[in-house]
Amino acid sequence: MRIIIIGCGKTGLALAESLNKEGHDIVVIDTNATVVRDVASSLDVMGINGNGVIHDVQIEAGVKSADILIATTGSDEINMLCCMIANEEGDHLHTIARIRDPEYDMDVKYIRERLNIGHIINPDKMTAQEIIHLLNFPSALEIDTFARGTVDMIKMKLPENSPLCGHMLKELPKISSAPALICIIERGSQVIIPDGDTYLLKNDMISIVAKPLDAVQFCRDNRLEYARARSAMVVGGSRITYYIAQILKRRRSKLNLKIIELSEDRAVQLSDEFPEATVIHGDGSDHRLLLEEGIEAQDAFVALTNIDEENMIMSMLASRIEGLRLITKINRMQMEDFSDIEMPLGSIVTPKKITSEEVVRYVRSFERSIGSNMENLFMVADDRAEACEFLVKDDERIVDIPLQNLHVKKNVIVAAIVRNNSVISPHGSDVMKVNDRVVIITTNSGLHDLRDILAR
Repeated sequence: MRIIIIGCGKTGLALAESLNKEGHDIVVIDTNATVVRDVASSLDVMGINGNGVIHDVQIEAGVKSADILIATTGSDEINMLCCMIANEEGDHLHTIARIRDPEYDMDVKYIRERLNIGHIINPDKMTAQEIIHLLNFPSALEIDTFARGTVDMIKMKLPENSPLCGHMLKELPKISSAPALICIIERGSQVIIPDGDTYLLKNDMISIVAKPLDAVQFCRDNRLEYARARSAMVVGGSRITYYIAQILKRRRSKLNLKIIELSEDRAVQLSDEFPEATVIHGDGSDHRLLLEEGIEAQDAFVALTNIDEENMIMSMLASRIEGLRLITKINRMQMEDFSDIEMPLGSIVTPKKITSEEVVRYVRSFERSIGSNMENLFMVADDRAEACEFLVKDDERIVDIPLQNLHVKKNVIVAAIVRNNSVISPHGSDVMKVNDRVVIITTNSGLHDLRDILAR
């Protein structure tokens, strides 16, 4: 497909990289000639130096024949305007706008319908939602949700004292009563799609697929922390922090939220907006201030400033406090930078990665052929594996055939089947039926359709 990306900041670049890997014809537009040249040469895509709002610039980029236009400049208003102009020119064009301002959040549906924008992405709100998921499940390093919230995929580190260590996966039912399936094992630089004969070792990073309550039971059985955080200290009063406070307020959460913000004006604004939170005007990078404000009594610490290095240093200092849950936001650096380095950063959240996944999901759904059925997609194991959700349609090659009889490609596992809101942790005798939702885990990139799991 031909995809136009307007704005080559961190998010635009991440999108260009991800969509280029998917094999699409990419055109990038930016007002910074140096940025355009660098992106075009490094990714081997077409680059145009210009203002994406200008009609002639979009025409030069080929908007009339494009399939998707993504507006991801630093201005919400410019992004909306880019999509409006593109919709006037493109035949069957789908538009995506990045809109971050909380003032627009209440009107997202209205904006999407009135301006005919196909999809609106809000990296800050999506990151806030992920952070709240992590606060609710302390042992998790990552959490992805499938089948409209009925199934979670949770990444955790296996502690040395876990009863699972040294056992094969087929022995799991003897150890844990929870119907949870271990679908990925990360061991050093290895990413393993396991089978029943795969052994678990201490310090393995495991990803399980289960219902939320079953995941809690799995943690109880295997000496993993499962009680949700009752208090959290957040450093940085960014939009992400705003959305965290807003979501907690709407849900009437009992979590005790303490925010430390360097800007006095911003601290006052947050305090006025969220009186149920404790807002402190101060420098969160000052460890003495954190101690004075009771970091040692908190269940979780979240580093959300706009400076990656500052967030990393704060989390490393906070890691000295035993039992403190850490969440660190990193914008610029890829997760691969930390894969071979043991750094006490806890869970790492990367807004541009979250945004990139969301757009790739949308694009794959958009491009699917007739009869295709992708519903959801997450890049997992530091982007070395994919977790895909499909809606099962009537296909004699897949429906009503026991999983053990399906000729499935290597490194593919059917991790969950959801039927009428009931979650099945599948075994060889289980079958997929029409309208089931299934979660597929694979290290083979580029699945677009459920039929793609079959060996040719």
